[in-house]
Amino acid sequence: MSFELVVATKNKKKLQEIRDILSGLGLKITSIVDYPNLPRIIENGKTFKSNAAKKALKIGSHLHKLTMGEDSGLCVNALAGRPGIYSSRFSGKNKSDAQNNAKLLRLLEGLPMSKRRSHYTCAVALADGKRLIAVVEGKCFGIIARELKGSQGFGYDPLFLIPRYKKTFGQLGEGIKHKMSHRYKALKQIRKIIEKYIEKHPCS
Repeated sequence: MSFELVVATKNKKKLQEIRDILSGLGLKITSIVDYPNLPRIIENGKTFKSNAAKKALKIGSHLHKLTMGEDSGLCVNALAGRPGIYSSRFSGKNKSDAQNNAKLLRLLEGLPMSKRRSHYTCAVALADGKRLIAVVEGKCFGIIARELKGSQGFGYDPLFLIPRYKKTFGQLGEGIKHKMSHRYKALKQIRKIIEKYIEKHPCS
């Protein structure tokens, strides 16, 4: 019988990334889509870590299951760290990735590449029905490209240029992205914590 981990997200692409990166643990990874009538999560934290912890605690305490909360976003130096925790709704509530990317390009129009430095941040929290177990964070540094490049990934990936490869996450694909991304770095830390949790709770 596999050990269940509930991920507090409705984002199918993000969920698939998490499943890919955590493969090999023997986990049954589900999401809040699989559980109707859950309490609403209001992401009103001031940091990625606080939002991730809130998701994990609220869903974990309701379902009494091991739960992962994740919050991530893009921080651009020239925009004083924006869009940050508002990355998914940068151009307004319920807006698309395309609209968010278009707004980012408009705000950075005319800036040289040296002024377009940025980083992705991912915070991951783990909780069960009783407590918050851990909160970790990973970062990946890059530059905002002048135009969209590549069709893989999601969010700001077609604009997030990795200098080492001279390609965006949208061009590099999963094989490389999943070994260096902000989400990979955070999940690499949480993976060890999950392994220890499973050892202590083999019958959960």
